[in-house]
Amino acid sequence: MNKGELIEAIAKVTCTKAEAAKALDTTLDAIKKSLKKGKPVTLIGFGTFKVSNRKARIGRNPQTGRPLKIKAKKVPVFKAGAALKKAVK
Repeated sequence: MNKGELIEAIAKVTCTKAEAAKALDTTLDAIKKSLKKGKPVTLIGFGTFKVSNRKARIGRNPQTGRPLKIKAKKVPVFKAGAALKKAVK
């Protein structure tokens, strides 16, 4: 399912496509802003979005095989909740 299909699914149940698109965009923006501040977003029954720190490490250039340094960085992580895991089984 892509973003357009998700908007259509929301619109079928609640409102127009334009309103559904605005609601989805607002939700995603709120999640991004929270993660940017370093605060996790927990949706009970669905899962948790949080920021994880990756340590600096040594990797390899796949073309030459030479080692290269990969910088430390922050990455978004999603951990599925128990209800979502159960629903997917």
